[in-house]
Amino acid sequence: MARVSFREQVLRAREDAIVSSVNRLLAQRGYDGMTIDAVAADVGIAKAVLYKHFSSKESLAAAAMVKVLERAQARLGELAAQPASALERLKAVVRWTMQEQLAGEMPALPAQNSTLRSALMADQGYLGKLMEVSDRLGEWITQAQADGDLDAALPPEVVLYTLYARACDPVLAVLKASGGYSDERIIELLLATTFGGLQARAAVAAAPAISRKGPTRSPGSPARSTKAGSGR
Repeated sequence: MARVSFREQVLRAREDAIVSSVNRLLAQRGYDGMTIDAVAADVGIAKAVLYKHFSSKESLAAAAMVKVLERAQARLGELAAQPASALERLKAVVRWTMQEQLAGEMPALPAQNSTLRSALMADQGYLGKLMEVSDRLGEWITQAQADGDLDAALPPEVVLYTLYARACDPVLAVLKASGGYSDERIIELLLATTFGGLQARAAVAAAPAISRKGPTRSPGSPARSTKAGSGR
């Protein structure tokens, strides 16, 4: 293995500090509230030095999202190695994302921002990791449906995006700010509504099945068209 020079170590450490700061500021202030000046001040470097690592606010956000996906990949790998059902693994993933958000470690990005979206779509590191995470979750979703633990009438991508939504769910912050619930209780409540729904069980049993018409896309794989029931 090639030895990393001291200068390279310093540059990597500074870049890690920048991305950590961006991650924290995005979680606290959101994308609009996170500025280049704020990041530079938080890290303790000049703005000109920051620009040597990242060319724009969009590239900073993209780097933060790559780090989040790397953490998600590590967590998914840990869960895959454990003897658990697909449903238990999905619940563990959602629990982890909510813990990250309550701890202020989950970046908050706007749903609509053309320049940010363009930057993310141009970042191959981000896209590759997002696809890997989505494919792993998609496998667990279809397995949980095959096991009878999740509603097989739901398109897998709908389940996937519902689970992704928990990572940026404003309900967590609202409940925490109320002071009426501990973090663990908040997580348990949202896990219950995510996987159990809001209707009473008798009402759920009596509800008509959701129609699934035509082919759908595989969870997280926009370019791979497949039938919604594939893999089961």
